Amino acid sequence: MRLTEIDYDDSKPIDGYGPGFFRIGGEVIEGAVTLAPTGLRSWGGFEDLDAVLALAGRIDVLFVGTGAEIAHAPRAFRERLEAEGIGVEAMATPAACRTYNVLLSEGRRVAVALLPV
Repeated sequence: MRLTEIDYDDSKPIDGYGPGFFRIGGEVIEGAVTLAPTGLRSWGGFEDLDAVLALAGRIDVLFVGTGAEIAHAPRAFRERLEAEGIGVEAMATPAACRTYNVLLSEGRRVAVALLPV
């Protein structure tokens, strides 16, 4: 079997997560975050539209980690982002972390907004 090392360019992968925190690019971050090729920011949850609207034109899809369990993103949140051309996919935070890393390694224009588990 041949293994190929993953290259994330200048973007940071999600290394891990736990109760109330994320490990991103080797750094432990407490609380909810957004992560995109443009950088890492704290996130105030679904009411904090500014953090994700700033990504318009830079990403195609935003994966929303809803915590330990899958939940729907609020309609107003989803509709506002979609109006700006950002696709929204809600899933449990562990799945959002894995999906982000895979698509980031493929060079896709993706970002995540993560609520802690």
